[in-house]
Amino acid sequence: MSSPALLAELAEVAARPKFKDILVRSNTDPELMLAQVRLLAEIVDPPPLREPVSRDPDDDAVLALAAAAKPDLIVTGDKDLLVLGIHAGIPIVSPVEAVVRIGGG
Repeated sequence: MSSPALLAELAEVAARPKFKDILVRSNTDPELMLAQVRLLAEIVDPPPLREPVSRDPDDDAVLALAAAAKPDLIVTGDKDLLVLGIHAGIPIVSPVEAVVRIGGG
């Protein structure tokens, strides 16, 4: 699941020189990658949070989507999200912790 705000952020990040280089090295076309994400993800435009939650306001888009979608976990490497630990009853965990919880590690 994704949202228009998160897709816009993904497009912006994919256009940064650092990530462009990574995409080139992995033989990944950024426009094709974005198109595939749009095809694979259910796009939801969640209502904004009533008040800011994360110390990085951009991360509130992730939290708003999670509050609307009710996933089992929010998996991230973002320290501003990880420090919260939980949002709307949804645990916020690192990728390593997610693998452990899912039973792969």
